[in-house]
Amino acid sequence: MEPNLPDVVLWSIPAFVLLTVLEVVVHRLHPDDDAAGYDARDAATSVTMGLGSLAFDLLWKIPVVAIYVAVHELTPLRVPVLWWTVLLMLLAQDFFYYWSHRGHHVIRVLWACHVVHHSSRKFNLTTALRQPWTSLTVWPFYVPLIACGVHPAALAFCSSVNLVYQFWVHTERIDKLPKLFEYVLNTPSHHRVHHASQGGYLDRNFGGILIVWDRLFGSFTAETERPVFGLTKNIATHNPLRVATHEYAAIARDVRAATTWSERAGRIFRGPGWQPAGRAGEAAAVPPRASAECAG
Repeated sequence: MEPNLPDVVLWSIPAFVLLTVLEVVVHRLHPDDDAAGYDARDAATSVTMGLGSLAFDLLWKIPVVAIYVAVHELTPLRVPVLWWTVLLMLLAQDFFYYWSHRGHHVIRVLWACHVVHHSSRKFNLTTALRQPWTSLTVWPFYVPLIACGVHPAALAFCSSVNLVYQFWVHTERIDKLPKLFEYVLNTPSHHRVHHASQGGYLDRNFGGILIVWDRLFGSFTAETERPVFGLTKNIATHNPLRVATHEYAAIARDVRAATTWSERAGRIFRGPGWQPAGRAGEAAAVPPRASAECAG
């Protein structure tokens, strides 16, 4: 029987709108000259990307749900949906989210999906809405949960909770929280580091709800200097279609220009700033999380 779980994202939309309006008002009444702040065109692009992701996710859900249902039918395991098992499923989903998120930073074809979320030079609550339109690359990371007996609907619920939690960490208006919260949870301070483009901040703090995964697996960095948001080489566009596809176009250009099959594979499956061995000098000049549109 399919578990009857609420649509967390749908129920959270009024809170998203209210908190965003509140943040805009606070920025107007108490401006911070050092903060990235708001830009109307940038915010509109982020909202458009979020609305587009909802539409495209409906399309991607068709094959993904089919695969998950098939795996769930094949496994003899079943995890009942009880209050305490839901907590365990949330914990497990957050663990696999960490590895999915980390993978989407270090494998270029996956980065082409995730780069959308990092493409804004602003950092505010609308940045949380800047979601990719090609999220079909995410599903393989959660197959182990389905194989262990987690119902696809329960996984969808946990993923929604994780997504909703991360909305509030996209702000410059909240400083560091008490130490216990900062040690265990993903907070605005930790997530500002994640969105920063400085070398020491690149590819750090991948956690969704919990930051303990980063502490355990060596990817944690605390916020010290003020972050500079965006990519190491930013894209100069507010066109949603270009924001959604620019890295795929860059990969295609690099693959066409490659001279060997190993280089072609590297352009797709290595890191975003990867260069062939013969171009080591170029590679040293391109940080790992650079936009491949500029790095390639």
